[in-house]
Amino acid sequence: GTPQKYDPTFKGPIYDRGCTDIICCVLLVLAIVGYVVVGVVAWTHGDPRKVIHPTDSRGQFCGQQGTPNEESGPAAPSPCPLPLQICVSKCPDRYMTYLTASGNPAALEYYRNFCTPEYKGSQKAALTVLKDKECPAMLIPSTPLARRCFPAIQAKQGVIMVGNKTTYEDGWGNHRNVTELLEGAKKANVVLETRQLAMKIFEDYTVSWYWIIIGLVIAMVASLIFIVLLRFLAGIMVWVMIVMVILVLGYGIFHCYMEYAKLKGEAGSDVSLTDLGFQTDLRVYLHLRQTWLAFLIILCVLELVIVLLLIFLRKRILIAIALIKEASRAIGHVMSSLLFPLCTFFLLCLCIAYWASTAVFLSTSNEAVYKVFNESACPFAGQTCKPETFNTSNVTKLCPDAQCLFAFYGGETAYHKYLIVLQFFNVFMFFWLANFVIALGQVTLAGAFASYYWAFKKPDDMPAFPLFSAFGRALRYHTGSLAFGSLVLAIVQVIRVILEYLDHRLKAAENKFAKFLLSCLKCCFWCLEKFIKFLNRNAYIMIAIYGTNFCTSARNAVAVLDKVTDFLFFLGKLLIVGSVGILAFFFFTQRIKLVQDTAPPLNYYWVPILTVIVGSYLIAHGFFSVYGMCVDTLFLCFLEDLERNDGSAEKPYFMSQDLRKLLKKTNKGQPDA
Repeated sequence: GTPQKYDPTFKGPIYDRGCTDIICCVLLVLAIVGYVVVGVVAWTHGDPRKVIHPTDSRGQFCGQQGTPNEESGPAAPSPCPLPLQICVSKCPDRYMTYLTASGNPAALEYYRNFCTPEYKGSQKAALTVLKDKECPAMLIPSTPLARRCFPAIQAKQGVIMVGNKTTYEDGWGNHRNVTELLEGAKKANVVLETRQLAMKIFEDYTVSWYWIIIGLVIAMVASLIFIVLLRFLAGIMVWVMIVMVILVLGYGIFHCYMEYAKLKGEAGSDVSLTDLGFQTDLRVYLHLRQTWLAFLIILCVLELVIVLLLIFLRKRILIAIALIKEASRAIGHVMSSLLFPLCTFFLLCLCIAYWASTAVFLSTSNEAVYKVFNESACPFAGQTCKPETFNTSNVTKLCPDAQCLFAFYGGETAYHKYLIVLQFFNVFMFFWLANFVIALGQVTLAGAFASYYWAFKKPDDMPAFPLFSAFGRALRYHTGSLAFGSLVLAIVQVIRVILEYLDHRLKAAENKFAKFLLSCLKCCFWCLEKFIKFLNRNAYIMIAIYGTNFCTSARNAVAVLDKVTDFLFFLGKLLIVGSVGILAFFFFTQRIKLVQDTAPPLNYYWVPILTVIVGSYLIAHGFFSVYGMCVDTLFLCFLEDLERNDGSAEKPYFMSQDLRKLLKKTNKGQPDA
């Protein structure tokens, strides 16, 4: 980076600073005001019931109070091509056609449960009732799913059946095979299977949530103990951690090899993972040799990479240990920094909640659109209409058989035409605000830890509340700079979302050049996003120290930070998560004899295990992210210290005594800090 001009009064983060990147600050405020306006408009026009509850052919909700169908239950779609969907109290449970039911009073009484309110019984001819769409042409046995009736398709000995029959009458005198219903209900069956899986997972959570919380508490306690030990035994802890990770990986390699060898010759163990496909019961995969071979290869590669890194980076590890020791001291004087990620997490949850609710209300803010449907030729066919005035309009006079029926949810106003633009703005603002919250957390921690480093007499020269002081400076002076950095990152992330959307739409396309170009763009923007995140992090540290604007801070920031400490922190997270994960595995699979009867019965034991592992990682990451920010800040301050000072009485080093010893630096004529 560019060395700063020497200032004999410099003692850490500059307090006499001014506002930076004011234009971006104004843009952020205006964007937030616009975002609030979009949210209010969406909440005014939107109706989330459209996502949850079905509607009939008139667009009226089924089973909702205050609607004409408030006493009805699911919606029963007609299998015939006519646009007819009716709210019913229960799904049909038998095959029946209206033509056959119209001649049987008992059958007709059952059939009228699936007709519209306008149906008056057998006063009209059967064909007239069907043409007026007052009743469906036929009924088939159905089951309720997501408040809708779907054909009750089942397979018996490989034969597709609906209601124990392989054929059905379509209501117009034609006999059809039930396989014709299969394509229409295929997605419904996928939803049904997904729902059953979700219900089993929910059951597992209801019986294991107590033990999951205990596992997460163990992870939090382990992380705290680890950090406390780093505070006093950083050097020993790092080497013990490295050795333990190597031993754990070694044990994993041995265990995988033994399982791989044990399955040799067993029936079904040589089936490939691709032939087996996805199975909800993960225990099936443990009976395949290919699974253990994959585990064996992955662990061997990890073991080799870690050993090689230790061989070639042993000198850098010593500097990293010194930085970790210094970071431990800094965190010891700013203990509130360990809880600060909770504040960032809370603000991110608010951003996610606002984005999700606004997206739902925007997507459900379309109005019911009614169109003219008719059997004979009519010049008004397909035009929009209003059910309230349709019977008195000229359409019924010129086209007696025309009807005004619900077509879809949409709208022709300016608001409805620009809904896609509002959804895009919603996504963009979510990325901008989320990145701003993360940036605010980073610059706050950087300012607090920089106050520690540049205090010549630690902690006497530190402010009383360094974290709150840094937070206040960031909001008061550098909201614009944080908005600038987060805006650049948000633009790149939105472009990546657009590329992912295009990639999803082009999956069925056969243009290989377009797919190749899209893959290249996705890769480039992924790299660009990583680089901007790295650049922003360094720039925020310089902003916290010197109070310069974003561009100046990014230009003066050091291009490469010490990544050895990141590797050591990764090993620490791996050790904590691995230990808690192994403990959870042995507990929930009932392999610990002392508590074998305590473990709850589960449908899928991987549900609580994965929850504990993911939760443990997030907890460990929250603690170690503070350490990571502290080390990066101290490292940048350390390099700035070397550039500004030479150890003389006029320009003494601010680094700690341990760092000076490691680098063979001394302060002449000054007592050690």
